[in-house]
Amino acid sequence: MQTAVIGHKNSDHPVILPMDAHELDLWRKAHPNYSYWCGTQLGGCGGELSDRRYTNKVCHFAHHPRAPICHRKATGESSADHLFIKRGVQKLLQKRKLKGTVKTTDLGTGPGDAVDVHLPGTRRRLRFQLSSLDHRSWRRAVDDLTDGSEALDWVFGPDTPVSRELAGRHGFTLRVRCETVGGERRVHIGAEARDRTVQWTPLEDCALTPTGLSTPHVEKIRLSLPRSKLPSFPLAGGLVFVLAPEATASAASPFAAENRHLVMADIKPVDSPIVRGLLSLPGDSDLPPAEHVYRVSESARMLVTEDGRGWAVKADRYARLNAHEAERTGLWSPPEVTQAAGQAPVVTPAVPTPRKSPDPKPAVVQAPAKAGTTPAPKSGRTHADLVSAMREALSRTARGRATITWDELTRRIGQELSALSERERIALLVDVDTPLWANVPVLSALIRVDGGPLPYLDEVLARLGVPNAKGSSRIQQWADVEIDRAHTAYSKPSQAMKPRLHLTPPPFTSGSRVAQVTHAWIPPSPPPSKHRSSVPVTKRTDAEISKLISELRELHPKLSKSTRKQANKAILGAKVWLGVMPVGRMPKRVTAARQSREHHADALRDAISTARMEIDQAKRHEHEALELPPPTHEEVRDPEYTQEPQAEKARSGSLYERLSRQLLDTAAQGRTVPRLDLCGGDIIPDGTLCWLLTNIDRGQGPEAPMLSALVTAPDGGPVLFFRKILEDIGYAAPQNDGALLMIWQREQQRAYATYAKPPRELPPRLVPLA
Repeated sequence: MQTAVIGHKNSDHPVILPMDAHELDLWRKAHPNYSYWCGTQLGGCGGELSDRRYTNKVCHFAHHPRAPICHRKATGESSADHLFIKRGVQKLLQKRKLKGTVKTTDLGTGPGDAVDVHLPGTRRRLRFQLSSLDHRSWRRAVDDLTDGSEALDWVFGPDTPVSRELAGRHGFTLRVRCETVGGERRVHIGAEARDRTVQWTPLEDCALTPTGLSTPHVEKIRLSLPRSKLPSFPLAGGLVFVLAPEATASAASPFAAENRHLVMADIKPVDSPIVRGLLSLPGDSDLPPAEHVYRVSESARMLVTEDGRGWAVKADRYARLNAHEAERTGLWSPPEVTQAAGQAPVVTPAVPTPRKSPDPKPAVVQAPAKAGTTPAPKSGRTHADLVSAMREALSRTARGRATITWDELTRRIGQELSALSERERIALLVDVDTPLWANVPVLSALIRVDGGPLPYLDEVLARLGVPNAKGSSRIQQWADVEIDRAHTAYSKPSQAMKPRLHLTPPPFTSGSRVAQVTHAWIPPSPPPSKHRSSVPVTKRTDAEISKLISELRELHPKLSKSTRKQANKAILGAKVWLGVMPVGRMPKRVTAARQSREHHADALRDAISTARMEIDQAKRHEHEALELPPPTHEEVRDPEYTQEPQAEKARSGSLYERLSRQLLDTAAQGRTVPRLDLCGGDIIPDGTLCWLLTNIDRGQGPEAPMLSALVTAPDGGPVLFFRKILEDIGYAAPQNDGALLMIWQREQQRAYATYAKPPRELPPRLVPLA
C-alpha cells in the first residue's frame, strides 16, 4: 500500500511513501522519528506499518507480521485524498483568517466519501464529493446539510451526471483533484464550464468569500454567463388561448424575458379545463388582437420556477381560429343581438378587447356623444390621461371588492374631477367603459352616491348601448348586479360572472303610450349563490369592530410573520361576522360566522395588543443600538407617531453618516458590500440596519436608486429584510423570491448608472408603487 497516517492509528496526517529507493533514503533521513499506521480514517485496521525499501520494484508500506487481518479496500495514492483535502482546507482557513470546521464523512463506502466544511461566519457550507452520486441522493444531501438559512457549494471529484447537470444549470461547476509531489498530494480546484473544459487552480491560491469557494476562472465564467433558462416541459397536444386584457402581467415576473411578450390569457390545453395564467409570446411582432381565439399546435412548453410556485406557458407559433372553431372551445361566443321596441338592433360582442394599449400613451375610443365632441378637461391633463387614471382606480376598487365615491376618486386621481360638470362626467365615464362587452363589467357602476348608483348612470348606459337604460326604474338593481360582476371578474383567481341584468322596456297602454303611473319597485330574490352554506350571511354594521379592523390593518405592515398571522386570523373572522366576507363551504368561516360579537372584538384587541408590544420592543431595540433615548410608551402607541423625528436624530449620528458614505462610495465603484463589512465590521442588529437603510433610501428621493440593494447577505444575495425595506418605502414588494431578486439586481444597476463618472442612462425601476 502507498498511503498511511503518521503518529497513531486515529491520525488525520496522511503521507505517501516515495516509490523510488533513493527518494525513500532521503525521506528516512529527513523524518527519522515518523511511525506509520494503517489509519482508521483511511478505512484501515489501525495496525502499525513499516516502510519497505526495494530496488527491483516500487517501495511501499507493509503490515507487521503479527498485525490483525486488514480489510482496507483502497491502498493507492488516491486513497488518502480526503485527508489531503481536509488538511489543505484547514491551511486555507488559517491563511484567510476564517473560522470554520472541516471533517470527513462516510456515506456508506468509506471515510473518504466526502469532506464537509462549515463556515458559520458566512452562513455557508462546502461539500467535496469524492464518491459517485445520483440526483436523488444529491437532493437528499442538500436537504440534510442545510435548513434553508445556509448556502451550500458542491465540489466534485469524479465526473458524474449530477456535476454535468449543475454545470448546465449554473454555467459552471467546481471540481477537485490531487497530484503527487514527493510525500504529498497537492490539491487543485477546477472550474468546469458547460463545454466540459476545466481550468485548474492550486487550493492555496483560491479565495473563500461570502459567495463561496472561488477561483479566477470562476469569476470569468460568471461575468460571461447569459441568463439561465427556466426549467420547461412540453405540452402534448397543444392548446388554445384568448388574451385577457383586463388582467396585467408583472414586469418583475421571473418569466419575463427580452424580446418576449408576457401577458395574461385564458388557456385551454387539450382535455383540460380553462385556466387563467401567464403566456409568453414572441416579441418580434405585435400582440394578436384580443377578440379572437388562437391555437398553438406544437412547440408549446410549460415554464416552471425552481421552487415550483409559479408557471407560465411559452408559445412561439400560433394560428387564429375561425368563428365555428372558436365557439367550440368555450372561450368565445357569437355576438348577442337585442332589439328594443321601435329601435334598431344593438350588437353586443361577447369577447373583450384590450382596455389598455401597449403603447405608453393609449389611444382612447371615443363614444358618440349627443351634443358635439367630448369636452377637454379644465386642466393640463388630457382627456385620455383622465380616462386611463379613472379606469385604473376603478379596477383597483373592483380587485378590493369595494365601491367608491366621486370624492374619493378625486382624492386619488386629482382635483380635475371635481371641476367637471355633469355632462363632462358622463362623457368621461362613457369613454372609461367603451366599448361595451357582454363579459366585461361596467366599472361606472362601482361609483356610489349616498349608497346608490350615480343619478346619471342611466344616461351613461344609454350612450354605451345598454337597451332600455334611459329612464329605467331598475337602474339600482342593474348596478347592484354589475358591482357583483366586477368583484367576480377582478377576483384572484377570477371566477365566472353571472349574466348581466336585462332592462325591460316600460309598460305601454293600449294607445302605445307610456303609462304615466309610478309603479313601486319590488326587488326580486337574489340569484342563487355558487357556494351554499348552512350559515346565513347577514351584513351587519358595527362601528367598534370596523374601527378595530382599521387599527389592526395600520399596524399590519410593521409586524413579524407570526404576529401578522394572528392579525390576519382576527381580521378574517371579524369580516365573516360582519357579512362582508363570503362563508361558502369553508369550516373555519362557518365557525367564525357562528361565534359571538364579543369573541371577535376580543380577538381583535388581543391582536392589536400583541402587535403594539412587538413594535414597541423593536423600536426600543433600535434606539438602544443607536444610543438614542428610548421612545416613551405614549410615543409608540400614538397612531400619529412616525419615525421621521427619530430618523432626523439618527441622521445626525455617526452611524447613519458612515453608512451613507460607504454606500455612496460603493455605488461609485460599481460594486457591492457584504453585510458583515458595513461600517468597518461594526455589529449592527438586523432591526437597526433595516431601519437605517430604509431612511437612507427614503432620503434619496422617489426617483433615486435604492442604495440598500448594494448590501449583500452572506450567500451573496439580498439581505433578508430587503422585501420589508421595499414595503416600508411604499413599493409593491413581490412575494416571489425570483421577482424580488430581479428587482434587487435592477436597483444595483440603477445605483451604478447614477453614481458613475459620468452618469449613465438610468434603467427603469421594476417595482411599482403600492
